[in-house]
Amino acid sequence: MLTSVFISVIAGAICLLFAILYKKNVKARMALGIVGVVLLFYGGFAYGAMKPLAYLEMFDTGNKLQVEYPIKKVQVLSPIDGDAVKCRILTMGVYPETHDKDIWVLLKPSDEKYYPQSDYTNTSYKEKGNWQVVTRFGGDQGEAYDLFVYETDASASQFFSETIAKWKAADDYVGLQMEELPTGATEIDRIQVTLEGNCRGIH
Repeated sequence: MLTSVFISVIAGAICLLFAILYKKNVKARMALGIVGVVLLFYGGFAYGAMKPLAYLEMFDTGNKLQVEYPIKKVQVLSPIDGDAVKCRILTMGVYPETHDKDIWVLLKPSDEKYYPQSDYTNTSYKEKGNWQVVTRFGGDQGEAYDLFVYETDASASQFFSETIAKWKAADDYVGLQMEELPTGATEIDRIQVTLEGNCRGIH
């Protein structure tokens, strides 16, 4: 299918080129031009149907603490403790320049299990003293969540990444018990938030 799309595009381009360069017959030039445009449109539409745009996830941001400089520790800036949050938010924070470990956000809802959060980079995105990760909630309106920040070594990061991949493949997000958390993960900050609306079934 992809080959026929490329053939259509190439043929359309050739027809347009001949339509531009062929000077002797106006009707032939117009016919070649029309055919070329149709083939190019078809090729572009067919390619777009086969290669659709990636899904763009929407998320909200919560309230934000004022940053105190110099930054001495990894901490959450948004959301803040006690916030009512939406189903998908961007959790943001800061870290000292000397910090060289991965940062993970884990949620603990009322089932007392831990749910590591990730976007397409798995670990939280870090740059120039700031970190962030898309955080997804899946409970009932008013449900309280503990939001933990962990720093991890390479083996703990790998464990969380593999766990998320396994949950996604099975479409079954079962959570982790406290004793299942890897030894290379150390809690460094936590806050508590509640859900502003019903997020059940959203992830």
